[in-house]
Amino acid sequence: MSVRMRLMRMGKTHRPFYRVCVVDQRNPRDGAYIECVGHYNPFIEDDSKKVSLNKDRAEYWLSVGAQPSETVASFLKAAHVQGVIKAKKPRKRRPQKTSPKAKARAKAKNEKKKEAKAKAAAKN
Repeated sequence: MSVRMRLMRMGKTHRPFYRVCVVDQRNPRDGAYIECVGHYNPFIEDDSKKVSLNKDRAEYWLSVGAQPSETVASFLKAAHVQGVIKAKKPRKRRPQKTSPKAKARAKAKNEKKKEAKAKAAAKN
């Protein structure tokens, strides 16, 4: 069973409130959880009170192998919790522009040669 630490949405419509929960990865976002280790309220103006975590339990779950989501990892780093490993984001590779095909390259070369000959003939 792979365990993750992630946010569970609670609260009213347009007034979200989140619990920081330890969850089996296969469960839905707001489904059953193993343990709640804190909460996050984005509507509190004081930044120091927005997130509250139980550090001991968070450290325990990290030591057992729970993987935090990106948001929860940022909360744990801000709270100076031991055992947070920086997760690497997968690189998004841009598709490379396709180079002109052989016929198109040959055609472009021939056109450049013709233009160069025409310029040389015009100068003489």
